Amino acid sequence: MATTEPDVDWHGDDSSVNHLRGRAFEAACLAATAFGLVSVLLLLLFVANDAFRPLSADSGWLLTYAATVLAPLAALAVYYYRLDEPAGEVAYVTSGLPVVGVLLTGGFAVMFIELLSILEWFALVTSLVAAGGLIVAHGRLRPNAALERLVVLFGAPVVTVLGTPPAQFNWLVTDLAAALGVDFGLYHRVISLREVLLRLPYVPTNWLLLLGTLVAPLAVAGGVFVARRRDSRRAGFAVVGATLVGALAGLVTGPALGIGYGGWMLLVAFVALPVGIYVEGVVRRREGVRGLAFPVIAVLGVAVGSVVVDAAGFAGPDSWLDWGFLTSATSRTAADAGIYPAMVGSIMMIIVIVLATFPVGVGAAIYLEEYAPSEGAMGKFVTLVEINIGNLAGVPSVVYGLLGLALFIRIVQWPQGSIVVAGLAVGLLILPIVIISAQEAIRSVPDSFRQASYGMGATRWQTIRQVVLPEALPGILTGTILALGRAIGETAPLLMIGAAASVRLAPNGFFDVASMMPRQIYSWSSELEPAFRHGVLAAGVITLLAVLLVMNATAIVIRNRYQRE
Repeated sequence: MATTEPDVDWHGDDSSVNHLRGRAFEAACLAATAFGLVSVLLLLLFVANDAFRPLSADSGWLLTYAATVLAPLAALAVYYYRLDEPAGEVAYVTSGLPVVGVLLTGGFAVMFIELLSILEWFALVTSLVAAGGLIVAHGRLRPNAALERLVVLFGAPVVTVLGTPPAQFNWLVTDLAAALGVDFGLYHRVISLREVLLRLPYVPTNWLLLLGTLVAPLAVAGGVFVARRRDSRRAGFAVVGATLVGALAGLVTGPALGIGYGGWMLLVAFVALPVGIYVEGVVRRREGVRGLAFPVIAVLGVAVGSVVVDAAGFAGPDSWLDWGFLTSATSRTAADAGIYPAMVGSIMMIIVIVLATFPVGVGAAIYLEEYAPSEGAMGKFVTLVEINIGNLAGVPSVVYGLLGLALFIRIVQWPQGSIVVAGLAVGLLILPIVIISAQEAIRSVPDSFRQASYGMGATRWQTIRQVVLPEALPGILTGTILALGRAIGETAPLLMIGAAASVRLAPNGFFDVASMMPRQIYSWSSELEPAFRHGVLAAGVITLLAVLLVMNATAIVIRNRYQRE
């Protein structure tokens, strides 16, 4: 007689106990996440309250902007979140693109004010183009002398950006060339070309130089992008033409609006061009079109609120963070203190970090992933190198400050506290992060892409340049931007290499002694006057956080966009 197994109730007590444990674990994780987010939010609100002092404004002023700006935008945000997620992403991007463009405009404006004249910018661009042409010609005449081209490739941009370098830099480059047995005449011809351009008896007007060396190349790049996306040359030419016409319109409309021709052209190149291309793509795809209403309502709300506030005579908040704070130097009195010189120093430090870290980090990642052997004694050595790169990513930042002090100040004898020393010291700090993120991006490219390229007869370098790098570029950019976000907020290396606590004049060169935003904020924290430790310090922190958030948001947008594709 066959016996049957008793039915087992898999949803009995034991199963319910496990289910309860899972729910408890989920609730604990949610509570921990919420606690962390709420804590950070409360801290930011506390700092923002000290920086903006909203309660010092009239109640009518607060109610007006709450009704014209906050309430409509909050309603739209809830609508996007619950009913139309693609529109929410469009609203986020169209609101963030102008902010990033304005920051780029401000950065280039600071560069033209403090570092380079427009003529020097023209000389820089021309010398870099000449260096590229010389490298191509040199490669055809001497195809086996790749080392000479490498020196020009990395040396010419650095020196043309740095301007006239100190004697120590010339000695270092000359000694390096002699040790490598490199003919350095090509390098000197590039630099001599820059000096000749700066001494020309006649050059075109500044607006024409700026149009030809900055606006036009960006317009062409935007036109090529649109032409490839839409498979229409006419659309590409339309983008180029509209950008150039808009830039030239600034010669008339700019002065009428109180904007110089240089500022107008920068706004067209960095704000109008990318926003126009993105909006055109959204309208053409008809996906998330409702998100375009978010920035429009924000601008209209601010405009309507301003009219109402002026008509009613409501007084606004007595904020520490205002235009005067962003454009003034620090002072002994809190009311007159500003962050402008430190902000310029941070921008220049980021330029040094990008020039020094990005090529080295990406190059090291390419070698480790594509060229380095995985077997034998050399393979073990490469494994050891990769392990140490991972360990270096966790080394305290103060150690890199000591390394910069010993290497660049004691040995190379560059000026203590100079921007180039600060940039290189902080660049060493984020170099392992750049290498690791670039390795992960390159590793994520499927091997089938490489095999298909090899099957079509491409060499390894052609495969890397035309297949691997284009696919890995979004991940590389994301990791690099996040690393730069960490670099701009570091303080310990700046203290170790002797960055100035505060300066009253913005630096004019990369070898000038300067202060950076984290160093200036640290200096304000030690002031005895309470207004410095609360109001001015909070304004500096919000300024630094705004830059960090924009950089991180840019990295997130790049990652999400290319992940979908």
